[in-house]
Amino acid sequence: MHLMQDRMTCGEADALLYYLHNLPGVTLAKVYEKTGDAVICYNCERDDVIRSLKRFCYAKVEVPEALCEHSGRELNAKYQGKLIQQTAIHFGKKLFVPYSVRAVLTALKSVKYIYRGFHCLLQRKMEVAVLDAIAIGVSVFRGEMDTASSVMYLLGIGETLEEWTHKKSVDDLARSMSLNVSKVWLLQDGQEILVSASDIEIGDSVVVRMGNVIPFDGIIRSGETMINQASMTGESMPVRKERDGYVYAGTVVEEGEIILQVKETSGSTRFEKIVTMIEDSEKLKSAVESRAEHLADRLVPYTLIGTGLVYAITRNVTKALAVLMVDFSCALKLAMPISVLSAIREASLHNITVKGGKYLEAVAEAKTIVFDKTGTLTKARPTVREVYSFCDKSEDEMLRIAACLEEHFPHSMAKAVVTAALEKGLEHEETHSKVEYMVAHGIATTIEDQKVIIGSYHFVFEDEGCTIDPSYQEKFDTLPTEYSRLYLAVNYKLAAVICIEDPLREEAVDVIKNLKTAGFEKIVMMTGDNKHAAASIAAQVGVDEYYYEVLPEDKAEFIRKETEKGNKVIMIGDGINDSPALSAADVGIAISDGAEIAREIADITIAADDLNEIVKLKLLSDLLMKRIQQNYRMIVGINASLIVLGVAGVLMPTTSAMFHNASTLAISLKGMSNLLGE
Repeated sequence: MHLMQDRMTCGEADALLYYLHNLPGVTLAKVYEKTGDAVICYNCERDDVIRSLKRFCYAKVEVPEALCEHSGRELNAKYQGKLIQQTAIHFGKKLFVPYSVRAVLTALKSVKYIYRGFHCLLQRKMEVAVLDAIAIGVSVFRGEMDTASSVMYLLGIGETLEEWTHKKSVDDLARSMSLNVSKVWLLQDGQEILVSASDIEIGDSVVVRMGNVIPFDGIIRSGETMINQASMTGESMPVRKERDGYVYAGTVVEEGEIILQVKETSGSTRFEKIVTMIEDSEKLKSAVESRAEHLADRLVPYTLIGTGLVYAITRNVTKALAVLMVDFSCALKLAMPISVLSAIREASLHNITVKGGKYLEAVAEAKTIVFDKTGTLTKARPTVREVYSFCDKSEDEMLRIAACLEEHFPHSMAKAVVTAALEKGLEHEETHSKVEYMVAHGIATTIEDQKVIIGSYHFVFEDEGCTIDPSYQEKFDTLPTEYSRLYLAVNYKLAAVICIEDPLREEAVDVIKNLKTAGFEKIVMMTGDNKHAAASIAAQVGVDEYYYEVLPEDKAEFIRKETEKGNKVIMIGDGINDSPALSAADVGIAISDGAEIAREIADITIAADDLNEIVKLKLLSDLLMKRIQQNYRMIVGINASLIVLGVAGVLMPTTSAMFHNASTLAISLKGMSNLLGE
């Protein structure tokens, strides 16, 4: 498709791309601002796409601010201009500047590279800068100014390409991680209203409860809380925050509840924090990346020794320089991280957010995988099938009370209760006192001076000591066993039982089979549900082991025991109660429809409502490890060949440097291609 304009601004291109991506039926779109062209892939009627395009108008498209700020178009334009400028200056000088002037300019420019080399030596480091300094210094000392100038030009081009490639990869990844808009509770005139985060303005007050991510930077105006800041600071322990304390977007409320006055709504702050996390956090690097960096630095002394030997044997400075101009470290330091960042970016295309390369490596190595049942192997949206009243109030009244309590907490069971009440048109007022949430147990509050609790059998009957009216005992004993249950008690007497159907995901059986084929040796299911419900699901999906009525600490303890045996373990869950296990596992994977604290603590988040993405993640991780091994072989093979050809006198040093930079770029660009071929 070609637009009726010769050239587009970056902002116009971003607006069109955003519009195209949000059209129903469009699977892929690309916009080229320099030529005014667009490519659209779709799986709907062609006429529908054309009608949508006719309605397009730049002024009517509201593009998220963060998307425009970090689209990457200006970055690409900046580095393309920089490359053109470097090339024009280098060859322009040869055409229009006298040799004597060029020689002086080259000598002055060489000071920068020679200084870098000496600086490394003073710090007792043997890095690539030392090799560059020697090569340029020898050329200048011998009066071969054109050779020195060409070497510096190629080094400059290489540095620009490396910087551009790395920055683009980081920005692509950070953008995919930062542009997520969720719902928040806006406090307005004393009432809580559920609104889109994009509707919030600076100065608004929002309520953030336990288990939820803080959506904006702001100041606490009411409440006291323990904040998990691991995603921003790397701190493992939560930090206490109280009134007038400043909190940051992306951190998580582990305990308590706060009213937050919003100070920053722009997505750019979150974006910049994620970029910093990706670039600076050494703990997120995979072991193969770290090994590549260490190997690159260790190879520098051998390159120097090789240069000395070649000169000692041949007494030919040109051949010795050929060894200096080709080193393995540039390619190792660039190609490996680029491959990992590209794999993380590709994962984001499948609605999978990976927070570091080490987790892809761990997925490739893992042999044990643990699933939570509810909302993971079963559907993320369970439904209420029956409500049984065990008091003088109706089933609808019991459901209304349950929904009033459950709407404040992010769990699939709670959402099922709230949805059932909405479908029946059961409206409620906030008549209860402050709601207390006990992880993996239930909820307690007070309504009209009556203690009301809702939760698991263990919580209601064993922890709280509630009882059943004898006249209802027979009714209780004949409740259907195939459903999961929530128990509602008032003043320590059972008032209702809510039976919830938690159907198996359609793809679950095939996913378990495919994971076994992919190399997992032990697949485990763990749930806080009753024995009958757990056994039924386990038999259907074909897991190797299953455990029922487990508490959060039980899941974490199981994973710790597995890791102590030397096994790499993956944990997949969606609730607040899965958080300890997600933290304990080598890789914690959260299903994003669940609790926000699970998504923040997890190392990998899957946004798609399809477990097949886990199989794709495993395949992607395995292919990444294969690509890295191939890159090792290519880097060693190509650069060794260039050294041999240089020593043999077939290639001049500048030609070797050119081929070296070209091969490094080619390997890096290959590393940026999609592994899954989609």
